[in-house]
Amino acid sequence: MSGVWREGRHAVGMPFDNVFYQIAALLLLAAVLGALGLRLRQPLIVTFIAVGILVGPAALGWVHPSDPVTLLGKLGVSLLLFVVGLRLDLNLVRSMGPVALVAGFGQVLFTGVLGLLIALAMGLTPLAALYTASALTFSSTIIVVKLLSDRREIDALHGRIALGVLIVQDMVVILVMILLSSYATSGSHGGVGAAMLLTAAKGLAFLVLLGLLTRYVLPRLLHRLAASHELLVLFAIAWAVALAAIGDYLGLTMEVGAFLAGVSLASTPYRAAIGARLVSLRDFLLLFFFIELGSGLSLHQLGAQLGPALVLSLFVLFGKPLIIMAIMGAMGYHKRTSFLTGLSLAQISEFSLILAALGVSLGQIDGADRALITLVGLITIGLSSYLILYSHQIYTWLAPALGVLERRVPHREQAIGDGTAPPRRIDVILFGLGRYGNQLAAELRARGLHVYGIDFDPQTVSAWRARGWPAHYGDAEDPEFAAALPLREAGWIVSSIPDPQINLSLLHGVRRQGYAGRTAMTAHHPWQAEALRAAGADEVLLPFRDAAHAAADLLLAPNAN
Repeated sequence: MSGVWREGRHAVGMPFDNVFYQIAALLLLAAVLGALGLRLRQPLIVTFIAVGILVGPAALGWVHPSDPVTLLGKLGVSLLLFVVGLRLDLNLVRSMGPVALVAGFGQVLFTGVLGLLIALAMGLTPLAALYTASALTFSSTIIVVKLLSDRREIDALHGRIALGVLIVQDMVVILVMILLSSYATSGSHGGVGAAMLLTAAKGLAFLVLLGLLTRYVLPRLLHRLAASHELLVLFAIAWAVALAAIGDYLGLTMEVGAFLAGVSLASTPYRAAIGARLVSLRDFLLLFFFIELGSGLSLHQLGAQLGPALVLSLFVLFGKPLIIMAIMGAMGYHKRTSFLTGLSLAQISEFSLILAALGVSLGQIDGADRALITLVGLITIGLSSYLILYSHQIYTWLAPALGVLERRVPHREQAIGDGTAPPRRIDVILFGLGRYGNQLAAELRARGLHVYGIDFDPQTVSAWRARGWPAHYGDAEDPEFAAALPLREAGWIVSSIPDPQINLSLLHGVRRQGYAGRTAMTAHHPWQAEALRAAGADEVLLPFRDAAHAAADLLLAPNAN
């Protein structure tokens, strides 16, 4: 193995004697450029591919197609698919009702058909166009979950719908991989139909065996192994890689085998512990997949594909969100929910890059086709990160033009929970029903006040209503939501949300609706409190300061022990 690396070393005169030194330099470069990418708010996927291009034959020549990087990259892909299968939460799709299924499959269908027509119009071969169109339909689970979590929107309605759509996409990509792999083997098994039947038979037998192991063997085995966390994680890795190898041997592809390995452990009580311990290892090994992917690209290939990549990227950045918005608008969702959901999915996926690599390995597409898909990935993943970060500001600019994509009377958000009307008496409208909001509501109710709760997490709203407390789904940052509130009945508008931007939007929204009562906002820092008071807040709650004062009073009380 080291001979391949020495060849790359001698090409540029690198002062390394062995593979270990070279990998050390590679990791150091990835860390440095990763830190730079972080400052630019770029996902690590973009940085790692850029590292691959830099160290590949197109630039420094450190890395050539070689066994070490390829092997580590395959392990990373196997663990990625394993973790996806491990966390396959069909309950999320079920809890979202038809929107995840309809929006997910509808987006895949329309994006795929339109992407195929665009690719064919640009002169791609039918099979290359099929790969390209398939790659355009999928969105990045890693990017979406990371950015929505950072913005604390993963539990918002649009965040939950986006996660449901991503799960549908994950299931579709596995099916696409199986179909394309079957098509690749059709020449040696009497045609496409015979190959697909053979693959289906192998897959069915594999699933039956795996189902029996999942039912009768794996729970007991994992229970024994769980006595040692290290052994449990080692078994999970071995299980993922072994089933990936079996899937590849059966013609189902390595990726499908690893995915099914995760699904087989998803119903066990140890899936959360295994998944949490494998995420860092998965991300580390995926570094080598993306570096290998980047090292296989040449600047000439990227330059030749720049024009087509820009056309396809514009379709992904604007066409895919419009498709999702149109579907959700037809289902009765508010244009803001539809817009934020669509914008969060405006990129292609790491699975798109894996699919392109699979096509090259099967001999169905060439390096130029993979370069096209990869360049679309770099553009859309890079730009969509900024679109998600500034999605609320972008919505404010575009809101007047988005009304054509929603029904005259959107009703889906109103149907969340049990659909009860606001109570007749309201003393306080409370935004944010988390831990602080719950405690605050309990204190206000204990003092005889009637509290009407508002939160953007549907499950939290349902939990409040289950306790007999009136609550409604809504987003404090939505400038149009205040119009739907019973503002005239309330003496106080209170926000337990410590985000200053959300509170400023809420203040502006309720005042614009003519609310004449008093307002209280929450802040974590004194400078935020000053900004809220300057914007018109009558009171500003500082939970940490107030709790510290109360604790100090308790400790210094005369009868304190």
